[in-house]
Amino acid sequence: MWCSLPRFIRPITAVSSLPNSSLTILCHHGVSAAAIYSPEKLEYSTQLVTREYADLNLSNNDCQEVGHVRVRKHVNPLSFFKMVPVEFPDWNAVYKDAKLPLMVDIGSGSGRFLLWLAKRNCGLKNYLGLEIRPKLAKRAEHWVHELGLNNIHFMHANATVSFKQFISTYPGPLVLVSILCPDPHFKKKHHKRRVVQNPLVDSIVKGLVPGGQVFFNICHTRHHFLFLFFLSTTPIIFIQSEVQEVAVDMRKYFDAEFDKLVHINHVDPNILCDNDGWLLSNPMGIRTEREIHAELEGASIYRRMYQKQW
Repeated sequence: MWCSLPRFIRPITAVSSLPNSSLTILCHHGVSAAAIYSPEKLEYSTQLVTREYADLNLSNNDCQEVGHVRVRKHVNPLSFFKMVPVEFPDWNAVYKDAKLPLMVDIGSGSGRFLLWLAKRNCGLKNYLGLEIRPKLAKRAEHWVHELGLNNIHFMHANATVSFKQFISTYPGPLVLVSILCPDPHFKKKHHKRRVVQNPLVDSIVKGLVPGGQVFFNICHTRHHFLFLFFLSTTPIIFIQSEVQEVAVDMRKYFDAEFDKLVHINHVDPNILCDNDGWLLSNPMGIRTEREIHAELEGASIYRRMYQKQW
């Protein structure tokens, strides 16, 4: 059962029942939800993920080539072995049409989020998931073959080291990069391990195709917004975290690129933000697994979406 749960709710230890305020504090300091949740709530949390991604109909059984999927909650991306660049794939071998616009999800986790998008956009976009935990990437790639998709690929890679090389060799345009609920690395001495740092931000901004027509300006309903979003080739960066400190940290790096990036609500006033500039809703059409569990915990989700101007 546990191997099918997202990494952050793997059981660690038993903790007596706590008030909601204590639960939130513990979750934001690295204590897993499984350490706090009752078995019933854990089961409900898993059911919510299954329901959200029901139409993928993915097998949860351990496949022979992947084996038992259990991974560490946080990985040190600065360790010697993680700093070795990964060879880029033969794009024509992994995609049916390697010249389609590309979306890259940095820290793709289990891969369900990206699989859901790819299944709905065959022939329109290609998708690349970069995940630092090898077993998660391998199982996600197994699901790609299980679903028979030819517009999505997952790789075990440290985006900090390999992103620039991947994008420079891709035959088509890079149109969207997402960084959703990355590992928070709470301790101050570990902040240097966070994925959003100047070198990666620079590679993302430079790698995105410049300019492009904006398709968001006539959207009034959620479904219409999504339809136009999926057809768009406008260069977009989407970041999200349930930990405000991490979200503010990511925002600092991308806001600093104000000469190249503009937040989406300044392009289209119909896209609403709160008073602090965070998007009021998820524009992607489906929640990530971490998002589902965080909302069950009562956490807020902090989102920003940027468009590259030139």
